[in-house]
Amino acid sequence: MLEWQGWLSLGLTLTVLVILMVSKIAPHLVMMGALVVLSATGVLTPAESLAGFSNSGLITVAAMFVVAAGIQSSGGVDMLVNKLMGMPTNERSALLRIFLPVAVLSAFLNNTPVVATMIPALKSWCKKINIAPSKLMIPLSYTAILGGTVTLIGTSTNLVVNGQYQVLTGNQGFSLFDITLIGLPTALLGMLFMYLFFPRWLPDYKDDSPFLNVREFTIEVQVIAGGALSGKSIISAGLRNLGRLYLVEIIRENHIISAVSPAEILYDNDRLVFAGDTEAITDLLKIKGLKSASTAIQTKSESPLNGLVEVVVSHHCAALGYAIKEANFRQQYGASVVAVARNGERIKQNLGTTILQVGDTLLLEANPEFIKRQKYNKDFLLVNEIDYQKPCHEKAGLAWSILIGAVVVVGFDLLSMLDAALLGAALMLLTGCLKPHQAERSLDLPVIITIAASFALGMALQKTGVARFLAEQIVAWSMGNAVVLLILTYLFVSLLTEFISNNAAALLMMPIVIEITNSASLNPIPFTLAIMMAASASFATPLGYQTNLMVYGPGNYRFIDFLKVGLPMNIVVACIVLPLLFCFYPLK
Repeated sequence: MLEWQGWLSLGLTLTVLVILMVSKIAPHLVMMGALVVLSATGVLTPAESLAGFSNSGLITVAAMFVVAAGIQSSGGVDMLVNKLMGMPTNERSALLRIFLPVAVLSAFLNNTPVVATMIPALKSWCKKINIAPSKLMIPLSYTAILGGTVTLIGTSTNLVVNGQYQVLTGNQGFSLFDITLIGLPTALLGMLFMYLFFPRWLPDYKDDSPFLNVREFTIEVQVIAGGALSGKSIISAGLRNLGRLYLVEIIRENHIISAVSPAEILYDNDRLVFAGDTEAITDLLKIKGLKSASTAIQTKSESPLNGLVEVVVSHHCAALGYAIKEANFRQQYGASVVAVARNGERIKQNLGTTILQVGDTLLLEANPEFIKRQKYNKDFLLVNEIDYQKPCHEKAGLAWSILIGAVVVVGFDLLSMLDAALLGAALMLLTGCLKPHQAERSLDLPVIITIAASFALGMALQKTGVARFLAEQIVAWSMGNAVVLLILTYLFVSLLTEFISNNAAALLMMPIVIEITNSASLNPIPFTLAIMMAASASFATPLGYQTNLMVYGPGNYRFIDFLKVGLPMNIVVACIVLPLLFCFYPLK
């Protein structure tokens, strides 16, 4: 029987789940609360309570956030979105464009770097195609999980289970594609299930930012001479279907081209006038081959302007009554006007000749010190910093090379995933693909804290004997029936891995099941494969798999969102895996 520590751990686990399901309290606060209770009551020692913060898996996730940020800041994400994902017409079409690359990559790579790299790409893509991230982030995680079940190296759990299988049975172990017979049909049918039902089941959480879609800015950009867009048509340059951005006209020398045709060819130094909202403008400024017309006249002696801020002109502004190009913004404020909106309407005249008025909303490209200075003067009101970094497209190839190199050294077992991730993060900084302040901002602290604190609950369930007690009950309930034992083994590991790490769930169940199969003269292979599949196929909670936690914040999800789609997904995968095991492997 369980002692009081076991009952406390079990009750606390259930309490955490209920709080996460019915309240809007942030998951990292809930998990930290559980950690405090376990430590304060002595169920866990302080070292055990905080062990998650030094866990190699957590550090790997943090390092991969930095690597992914390097790819994003170098423009590598835009390269991926533009060349691979394209412009789907609906959510199902978008899912198809996610499935193939993510599943294939996850079959041969650790799915953590795959998801970490795809998250910023997917966020950018969602804005471009006007689909809420909440419609695609969970499918991203689930596809990576399914892809990891296709080969032995698709997930660390498969390798851990294979190693323990060799030790416990003395057998040779599994080859790279032994699990493919079960994993490939499961992955294909699982993705088909997502394709059919997830567009209707997943929530549609649109961005509620007060600065989005409330006014229309006018912006001018210039085609860089000899750049990537020079000589291309509007449509081939990707400037026709920009979502919330409309190409108003082209200014070519002293000639204005209105009602621009998609076949119109771009020439060096063409000035393109667009109208759109803030988020669409930031995406426009990231396109390789374009630069803000306001910064095109920047001299070599002037420091670069690398941030965007949104401000409202007050009646104290010294630039009132001046045309924008005459206001000397750079000299006076350390900023250049990128776009302007007036009374929620489009500015008709040329941006440079627009005379500033009280209440005009300006989008400024500014130095980092601009915000600080505006706290002490009254020229502008409602200063709002936009999450924008000008990509350094020249570094995109190098950034992708660093990620691919990290994956290759792990694939050939030259370095651990942890060491490769740390080395990749360091190289991103040393090569200039990423600046230190960008690396700091890339670390999603709520996700990192949630992952670290969740280890405490898992450790408590193991230390107090709750997990082993439940495992032994499962085996006892089978009453020696091999079919029932296989079903219960799968279901128990699938349930357990929602609360403790998938490796821990597999390692806990393996010795018990192998002992039973040896004593009953049962074939250990289907039971081992069942543990592999069940430990990896964790969909019902964000706590069950670290990729689920990684998409939790970017998708703006609630705990209940994972239950709504994850429980059916767990059931469907179980209904695929178990018949396949019965069909291809004899139990005795």
